[in-house]
Amino acid sequence: MSKPNQNAMPESSLTLPGMLADVVSRFADRAAIVEHGKSISYAELQQLSRQAARALMSLGVQAGDRVALWAPNLGEWIVAACGVHAAGGVLVPLNTRMKGAEAADILERSRARVLVCVGDFLGNYYPELLQGLRPSTLEQVVVLGDKVLPSADMSWAQFMARAEGTTVRAQQEREARIRPDDTADLMFTSGTTGRPKGVMCAHRPTILAFKAWSQVVGLSEGSRYLIVNPFFHTFGYKAGWVAALLQGSTVYPEQVFDAQAILQRIQSDRISFLPGPPTLFLSMLAHPGLRDFDLSSLKSSVTGASTVPPILIRRMREELGIQNVTTAYGLTECGGCATLCEPTDNVETVAHTCGKALPGTEVRCVNEQGQPVAPGEAGEVLLRGYHIMQGYFEDEQATAETIDADGWLHTGDVGVLDERGYLRITDRLKDMFIVGGFNCYPAEIERMLSNHPEVAQVAVVGVADERMGEVGCACVVTRHGITLDKEAFTAWCRANMANYKVPRFVLQMDGLPVNASNKVQKRDLLQIVKSRLAAASQPV
Repeated sequence: MSKPNQNAMPESSLTLPGMLADVVSRFADRAAIVEHGKSISYAELQQLSRQAARALMSLGVQAGDRVALWAPNLGEWIVAACGVHAAGGVLVPLNTRMKGAEAADILERSRARVLVCVGDFLGNYYPELLQGLRPSTLEQVVVLGDKVLPSADMSWAQFMARAEGTTVRAQQEREARIRPDDTADLMFTSGTTGRPKGVMCAHRPTILAFKAWSQVVGLSEGSRYLIVNPFFHTFGYKAGWVAALLQGSTVYPEQVFDAQAILQRIQSDRISFLPGPPTLFLSMLAHPGLRDFDLSSLKSSVTGASTVPPILIRRMREELGIQNVTTAYGLTECGGCATLCEPTDNVETVAHTCGKALPGTEVRCVNEQGQPVAPGEAGEVLLRGYHIMQGYFEDEQATAETIDADGWLHTGDVGVLDERGYLRITDRLKDMFIVGGFNCYPAEIERMLSNHPEVAQVAVVGVADERMGEVGCACVVTRHGITLDKEAFTAWCRANMANYKVPRFVLQMDGLPVNASNKVQKRDLLQIVKSRLAAASQPV
């Protein structure tokens, strides 16, 4: 992989609105988004996004103000996001699995002035989830669709009509003032402190990184990209629709993963590009009617985010017919991608490594003293390059603890580099585990579980799961030694946190293994958990 050629792109194209304008100049009439049988051309997408930008400006949004988006994969998500960028704002994506308190915390700390959110979805009317929790700094709640209950302020149509309050010239002047190194988005990611931190990323690194990523993975002009990965995640946002727009591809949004629906869409829409976590492909391969679908249009895929067995790569190539299957590694703090396999790499390389450094990125593994270790030896993974985050939002201490004086991002992951420079992740310093492609941080889940009235102590570990990659196990010491009602406990969890964070297993314990400093020994605890689950004949 060569270094990213920034000089190949004019400075004006190194902002997200500038990138869209550049693509429109080449592919104005091409479909940018296809949804429910209707298409939005690149020219129409630009027109709609600038209308959304004018509406935001009419609501008082200034350059640098935060605007939140809380919705599943919809065409309006892309329009709204492009509108935020075209108004010079900072996009704050919210996970649709979040409960009201989780979303309110991020809205409050980001001081988002406007929230654009879905109405009815997954059995909830999303604005109502903020009842009694809405921050005073949140001035407007715009709901997608026509159903405007008292918990929302206006519909999407009413919002777009507000564009009349701002002139086209004023919006274009605002857009022209955006610089490549201005903050484009603020994505909240959990950490070892148990509270999500806001990662600030600029326009330029997103464009350069995913231009390079696209060229390696086979996303190209005219590709038909079915995006199942959530838009609120870097995989569905930056490696998703941003990468698609960069290349002049067509986006096919999918709101909820369902193997039957995905297989049908591949066949009917002649999808050529489909990334996702291993869970997605395992579910497709397990579908009883797999051979009834014509999947011959599928050409390329990217997976990762979890342990990838070599047999899965083989089956994706042989049974799904995907010629180019690659794996990658990244985290929100580096814009979503740091290393990447080549489609020509063999099955073992794609399955057992995360590839080599993205162009313009440095990767090293270091020991506890911060010194690089030899190839083949394990150490903490450090990253350095143009797409490292600007820092954590309003948290200089956490930023300094994560990015050292020499510009190296300390990932907290343990990995091994081979002689070729290919990275293999072997462990996680931060105890993170990944459920079906979603990062889960024990400290955050433990913080929420500690609010349960019967919990005295709790520790969460991740255990292997054939379908999801990993799932959580909560080890609970109850107050006053009462017997925990596990079904009621799980129901409480489902009501108070995103479903992928809800522990699959709940084990009641008399005490947790601790060291001399009274810190829970997670390695010892994990061995206890594995032993108890095995004894109970439960899969681990």
